[in-house]
Amino acid sequence: MRDVSRRLRKLQAYAAALALVAGAGVIQAQAPPVPTGDVPFKIVKLDPALDSIISPDAKLETLGDRFGLAEGPVWMPAQNGQSGFLLLSDIAANLIYRWSADRGLSVFLEKAGYTGKDTLNVGQQTTTGGRIAILLIGPNALTLDPQQRLVICAMTDRNVVRIEKDGTRTVLADRYQGKRFSGPNDIAIKSDGAVYFTDSVGGLRGGDDSPQRELPYNGFYLVKDGKVTLLGSDEGHPTDFPNGIGLSPDEKYLYVTAGFGKTFRYEVQADDTVANGKLFVDTGNDGLKVDRKGNLYSSNNARGVAEISITSPEGKRLGAIQMPRVAAEPRPRICATNIAFGDADSKGLYITGCSGLFHIRLNTPGISPGQKN
Repeated sequence: MRDVSRRLRKLQAYAAALALVAGAGVIQAQAPPVPTGDVPFKIVKLDPALDSIISPDAKLETLGDRFGLAEGPVWMPAQNGQSGFLLLSDIAANLIYRWSADRGLSVFLEKAGYTGKDTLNVGQQTTTGGRIAILLIGPNALTLDPQQRLVICAMTDRNVVRIEKDGTRTVLADRYQGKRFSGPNDIAIKSDGAVYFTDSVGGLRGGDDSPQRELPYNGFYLVKDGKVTLLGSDEGHPTDFPNGIGLSPDEKYLYVTAGFGKTFRYEVQADDTVANGKLFVDTGNDGLKVDRKGNLYSSNNARGVAEISITSPEGKRLGAIQMPRVAAEPRPRICATNIAFGDADSKGLYITGCSGLFHIRLNTPGISPGQKN
């Protein structure tokens, strides 16, 4: 997440830039008008192939509706006779929650994204999904490494940290070329252990203008064998800040969102760096994941409606899961921040959405971190 007021100031410049990429081999669609009033939940079908992914009559289930800012879900697989369960971040509460079908919601880890005490001078203030200003003081995205250890974008601690089996924390990365990160945001881990993550200004009070900022850009990075490599950034084009990040099922491609509605695809090289980045689809501005067929699921809030956009591996827009919106005051804070595949068959899609946590069943299983998919 990034500062909404700054986003709005940049939106006009972004819209002009987006017009320049039309016809670049990406499926382009004319943006519909921003709706007013209530917006219903619905499955938006743009291509018949969507039916094989999600049924037209699929139901959206609300699992929680009182989070400060829900983000970064990851499914923990069943092990040692224990059923699988979901973990998710609450950035505003500095917590990681646990949800399971049999036990519901409970606190899994406190002080998960900020372990310090000076809450007056850290964390960006923003407005999300409504009118309420909140403080980004906690963890952002979560994932599992190949050993099924939890890895956290500890946004306000400004590092990427791994939780060991005994509960201790190991910092995997906290700076690039001696300069501290601004606030790790989203993360993906390759089967060989290579870590990819995005860095934003969410960990800084004052955001882009914070005196604590050490890196002058928002970037995405590779961490491998203890070395941090910058793979790309928004330096020189600040409307293209990276946010969501994920790998294709065969790990040949890395997807990274750029700004208010663009996703780029990069070719992963033998040394786990990336090359030949190209605009893949004109949607996506937050967390993203892929299913086992290579379809891309993108959190998207750019056109005034929260949705999970679904795009084929060829870059064709197939449809979307449109999230509901209530226009009555005070407005419920429903957006689309991130997603995770879960349930025993990996056909459950869990959606974090500002104050809400949602679940919907799919016809196609997804890729779950730390598991043989």
